[in-house]
Amino acid sequence: MIKKILTAVLLITMLSTGFGQTKLFNGKNLKGWKVHGTEKWYVENGELICESGPDKQYGYLATEKDYKDFELTVEFKQESNGNSGVFFHSTIDGTKITGWQAEVAPLGHHTGGIYESYGRGWLIQPDASLESVLKEGSWNTLVVKMKGDVVETFLNGTKMATFKDEKIGTATGKIALQIHDGGGVKVRWRKVEIKKL
Repeated sequence: MIKKILTAVLLITMLSTGFGQTKLFNGKNLKGWKVHGTEKWYVENGELICESGPDKQYGYLATEKDYKDFELTVEFKQESNGNSGVFFHSTIDGTKITGWQAEVAPLGHHTGGIYESYGRGWLIQPDASLESVLKEGSWNTLVVKMKGDVVETFLNGTKMATFKDEKIGTATGKIALQIHDGGGVKVRWRKVEIKKL
């Protein structure tokens, strides 16, 4: 009886503490990540910040490890022109990134849609009625679930897109946060966690 109670307590504890989730961002520094490009990536008050630099070009912060099937959770807050994105199954050469992106952008620009970089372009955009799910100037939670040939995105608990594609399913690669070119971009991130599926 005592063994059953202890097992139940352990299970509840694991579930309540996000069992299976791994923090990709430790809240202190960029350990486990690599900067690509000259744009700014830094940690301030436990938040990861990306900001345009003097070159006003694309920039990426990519994981050192590759990931295949996963559920990724990120929290972001857009400041200024919050045009960014979360890449997955990606490879990077300099600032040329090949892979797929879950869009993070200002209102009306398809946050949660799936875009293929240096490939087919937009694969799926959220229905226009879902644009209002994005909370500009406030914290948002984006979940990217990649399993087999299917990728799903959720913004603040609302499903934004589901896309099935053999090409995505056979790929693997880095997870990367993007800063868009053009200058004036600033986005804050405070949670980047992954669970392997």
